Amino acid sequence: MSTKSNQTESNFVEVFDTTLRDGMQVEGVSATVEDKLRIAEQLDFLGVHFIEGGWPGANPKDIEFFRRAKNELKLANSTLVAFGSTRRPKGKVDDDVTLRNLIEAETSAVCIVAKCWDYHVEHALQTTLDEGVAMVADSVEFLKANGRRVLVDMEHFFDGYKRNPEFSLRVLESAVMKGATHLVLCDTNGGSLPHEVGEIVAAVRKHIGGDAVLGIHCHDDTGCAVANSISAVAAGVRHVQGTLNGLGERTGNANLTTIIPNLQLKMGYRCLPDENMPRLTPVSHHVAEVLNRPMNPQAPYVGASAFAHKAGLHVSAIARAKDAYEHVDPELVGNGTRFVVSEMAGRATIQMKADEIGLAMDGPAVNQVIDDLKRLEHEGYHFEAADASLELLMRRAAGWESPFFTVESMRVITDEAADGTFTTEATVKVWVNEERFVHTSEGNGPVNAIDSALRAALGPRFPQLAKIHLTDYKVRILDGATATGAVTRVLIDATNGERSWTTIGVSPNIIQASWQALEESLVYGLLHG
Repeated sequence: MSTKSNQTESNFVEVFDTTLRDGMQVEGVSATVEDKLRIAEQLDFLGVHFIEGGWPGANPKDIEFFRRAKNELKLANSTLVAFGSTRRPKGKVDDDVTLRNLIEAETSAVCIVAKCWDYHVEHALQTTLDEGVAMVADSVEFLKANGRRVLVDMEHFFDGYKRNPEFSLRVLESAVMKGATHLVLCDTNGGSLPHEVGEIVAAVRKHIGGDAVLGIHCHDDTGCAVANSISAVAAGVRHVQGTLNGLGERTGNANLTTIIPNLQLKMGYRCLPDENMPRLTPVSHHVAEVLNRPMNPQAPYVGASAFAHKAGLHVSAIARAKDAYEHVDPELVGNGTRFVVSEMAGRATIQMKADEIGLAMDGPAVNQVIDDLKRLEHEGYHFEAADASLELLMRRAAGWESPFFTVESMRVITDEAADGTFTTEATVKVWVNEERFVHTSEGNGPVNAIDSALRAALGPRFPQLAKIHLTDYKVRILDGATATGAVTRVLIDATNGERSWTTIGVSPNIIQASWQALEESLVYGLLHG
C-alpha cells in the first residue's frame, strides 16, 4: 500500500530510509535477501514513508530482492522505491539498461541520481553541461511516462552550487519541468556545514517555489549530517533521507534514529504517527541485530546508555524529579531510564536499581550489595558493563538462590594432532534438583566446548535454552605487567530474541573467567525466559 503525503500540512516531513542501499555500503556489513526483506518489514512497522530497496539489475542480490518483494512484502505504511541513475551521456532512454531495470522492478516510485556539479559532468562523465541537463530531463520524462513517481537525488549538489549555482539550478529546473515530484539536495561528500546548508536550501526553495518537494540527503564526514538535515528542514525541506543507526559508507549517513525524534519531539514537525514513535528503539535494535552489527550504547535516544544514570550527587534527586535530568521522556522513543551501579554506589542508587528490576531489598541486603560491589570491582569486575551479573548479585544478596542447576565440576582438555590441528573437549557435571547430568562435547575452542556441553546436559530439562545465543565475547587483560599470568575480564553478550544482556567473569585463568560469565548468562536467560 503506497503512502500518500499530505503536503498541505506545513509541519509534515517525509522520511525516506535508504538503509537497504546506502546503509549496505558500510564496511563489515552484508545482508542477505532474507535480511533485507525482514528489515523492510521493520521499516514499514516504524512507519517511514519511503523504503529504498536497492539498485535493481546492479547485482544478483538486488535483482532477487525486488523479485521477491513483489509477492512477499505486504507494506502497510511505506512505499518501496527502486534506485538508479539517469541515462548515459549521448545515450537514448529507450535502450538504457538502468532505466529499463527501474521499470521492471515494478515499484510505484523510483529515485534516480543526477549530476549537479559541473566539475563532475565535465571530468567524470566527460560531457558538456548541456548534455548533463538533458540526461536528467530525458530520464525523468521517460520514467514519468511509464507511470512512475520520480524522485531525483541531486548528487554533490552543495559542492556544485558553491562552484556554479547557475548550472546546479538548471539541473533542478529540468527535473521539475519534466515532472519530478521530489528534488533531493545531496551533500554527497559530507563536507558542508549547517549554516551553508541552511543558506543554500533557502535560496533553492525561493528559486523553485512549490513546484516540487525539496529533500535533503547528508553524509556525516564532518559529523554534521544530523545537524545539516535539521538545518535543511528549518530552511524549508520537507523530505529527509537517511539510514537507521547512521549506517553508510565512510563515516556514515544521516542517522534517522536521531533526526526523527529531534524533529518531532523538539521542533514540532510530524515525521511519524505519535503512536509509532515508541517503536523507534526496538526497530533500531532489531535492524542492528539482523545485520549483526553492535549498537552504539551512547547513540542518542535509542542507545542503552541514552537515559542511563550513574551513581553521583544527583541520584536521589533523579528519584524525585526524573525529568530534571532527562531531556525527553525515554518511553516516547521506546527506551527507558536505567540506573548504572558501580563501587561508587550509595544506598539510594542500590534501592533505585532494585525498584527498577522489581526486587524487594531491606537495609542489610542493600549494605551487602554495597560491600560486594566494592570488593568485586577492586578485583576487576565492572558491573556498569554487566547489568545481568549485577542483577544476579543483588538477588543473591536478598536471599535468592538459583532454582535451575548447580555445577559440580567442569573440565577442559585440548589436544594437538600430528597434523597441527587442535581439538577441544569439555566435560560438565551438573545437578538439576536431585538428578545428576554429565555430558562431554567438542568445540572450536574451550568456551564453545563448555557451552555445548552445558547446553547438552541441561537442554532436556530447559528447552528455552535453545532461544539463548551468544552475540559477543570480549576479553580484556587487567594487569599486563604479569604477562601470561594476568588477570582477565570476560564479558559475554547474549540474547533470547526479545531482550539482550551482558554478564562478567574475572580470573587469572581465562577459562574460569569465561565459565563464570557463561554460567551467569544462562542463569539470567532462564530467569527471564
